[in-house]
Amino acid sequence: MRIAVTGSAGTVGSQVVSLLAASAGPEVVALARRPEAVAARLTETARAAARSGRVSAVRGDYDDPGSLVAALEGVDVLVFVSGDGEAARMVVQHQNVVRAAADAGVGHLVYLSGVDADLASPFCYAFTNGWTERLVEGSGLPFSFARASLFTEFFAAFLRPALASGELRVPAGQGRVSLVSRSDVGRCLAALALLPSSGRAHDLTGPVSLSLDAVAEALSGIAGRAVRYTDVPPPVLAEELARAGEDPWWTYAYSGMFASVRQDRWSVLSDEVARLTGRAPAALDVVVRATA
Repeated sequence: MRIAVTGSAGTVGSQVVSLLAASAGPEVVALARRPEAVAARLTETARAAARSGRVSAVRGDYDDPGSLVAALEGVDVLVFVSGDGEAARMVVQHQNVVRAAADAGVGHLVYLSGVDADLASPFCYAFTNGWTERLVEGSGLPFSFARASLFTEFFAAFLRPALASGELRVPAGQGRVSLVSRSDVGRCLAALALLPSSGRAHDLTGPVSLSLDAVAEALSGIAGRAVRYTDVPPPVLAEELARAGEDPWWTYAYSGMFASVRQDRWSVLSDEVARLTGRAPAALDVVVRATA
């Protein structure tokens, strides 16, 4: 079996490459815009597999369809780690990947999507995930969708300051979140790549669905002092991010993310992480302590 992984120089993609390299059998093709950057992100086991020829790093640039077609030649399974950045550009990039996979005759596409994969969502990445899922379904490619909840590490950009200030200031209303760690999602992607296509979505969530008050309570246990949740108006978040020097695009993306949380789009719970990997998903406090 020949398994390709996009975004292999990134956090999730490199983890999937390393996990697949540690498993018996598959040849792994690590796609990246800069393939020379892949090796530094891999485990020693994966680097040893690369030296033996079982792992190869090749150029696969989302903006260069020709590089994608060449990289996917002879590939049986593609783990497609969704991109990031501006949503309009991502739509074009994802179309390039799906077309290249279809042209190459890939037998199974595992796509990293999101629990909120909905064109009606206020969150820009929910739109791109929903649009990409439709694109994959229309391509005729056998698929499995890994719909991850919000990454705990991504959300931690707001949790870490709360540990210091004692106040979690986000416009989340009464929405709940089932935060999931990147490492749990990476393990699920590797597991799905080794299974036949399911033709369905797999919701990948953390162990519990928490209100933001409950998140603040968990942070209190980490900080050793009270942390409270303040539901600030959405414009306040945008102003505070701008004052902190955040890029305008990410200010927009974060604002849309919290709008989707307010609509309770991220509260779903699933046992798919344990079912696919044989291990319960990591709890919020464990991940935050590791990243604080």
